[in-house]
Amino acid sequence: MFGSSTGMQSKTTQDFGERMINSVVTQSLRHLFSRSDFIQVEVRCSPPSKLLQGTVDSFRMEGRGLVIRQEFETAEMMFETDAVAIDMAAALRGKIRLRQPTQAIAQVVLTEAAINRAFQAPLVRQHLEGVTDEALINLSGGEPVTFRDVSITLQPQQQVLITAKTDLPNRQDVPLQLTAQIAVEKRRRIIFAQPEFLTEGIPDSVRSLSARLTEGLASVLNRMVDLERFNLDGVILRINRLETQGQQLVFSGYAQIEHFPGAI
Repeated sequence: MFGSSTGMQSKTTQDFGERMINSVVTQSLRHLFSRSDFIQVEVRCSPPSKLLQGTVDSFRMEGRGLVIRQEFETAEMMFETDAVAIDMAAALRGKIRLRQPTQAIAQVVLTEAAINRAFQAPLVRQHLEGVTDEALINLSGGEPVTFRDVSITLQPQQQVLITAKTDLPNRQDVPLQLTAQIAVEKRRRIIFAQPEFLTEGIPDSVRSLSARLTEGLASVLNRMVDLERFNLDGVILRINRLETQGQQLVFSGYAQIEHFPGAI
C-alpha cells in the first residue's frame, strides 16, 4: 500500500511537470506571433522521470492561423524538436531556457490568399516601389518604376502565374504577366525560376514594352523573398523543399532554435 501511494505521488509529480512545461512552452511560443488562432504543444519524455532532470525527448508544436510581424499569415505551422535540455529552475519561474540550441523539423503552410495579402505589407512594398534597376529606368526615361496590383496564382507542379501593373511617364496601367517555377535557393531564398512572359491578353501596342518590364519584375521578385527577413525571435528557419497543393504552398525544412522568446 505504501509503495502504491509513493508511485501515485511520483506519477502525479511527473504529470504536473509535463503540464507545467506544456503551459510554459505554449505561452512562450505565443509570443513569437502577432496573432494565433490555435497553438498546441506536446512534451514527449520517456521515461517521464527524465523531466525532473530537465531532459525532454522532444517538443511538438502545432499551430493554426498564425501571424508573423502583424502582416504575414501562416495557415498552419508544425515543428518537432530533437532532444532538448532545459533549465528546470527557469521553467519553475515560467520561462523555457535551453541549456543548448536544438533543431526541429518544420512544416509551414501558406494560402494563396495570404500570399497575395502579403504583397500589401510595407516590408514587401518597399521592394516593389521606386525600383531603380538600370534595365527598368531605361524604359521609364530615368524615373524609378513601381510595381502594383501584384497577384500570384498557385498552379500544379510548383508553377505560379504572376500578374501586376506599372505606370510609366508616358503610359499608364501597363499590364505584366508571367509564369515561373517557384523554387528554393540555398535553403533560405524563394526564387521564381525560368520566368516566361505571357502574351495572352496583352494589347499589341504594349506587348514589347510589357515583356521587358515583366523581365524586370521577375528580377525584383527573385531578390525579395529571403527568410533572413522573417526569422522569428530565437528561431532560424531553413527550407528543404516546397510544393504547391491546390491553393496552398507547403514548405518543409528545419528550424534552428537558439532560445525561446523572452528567455534571455
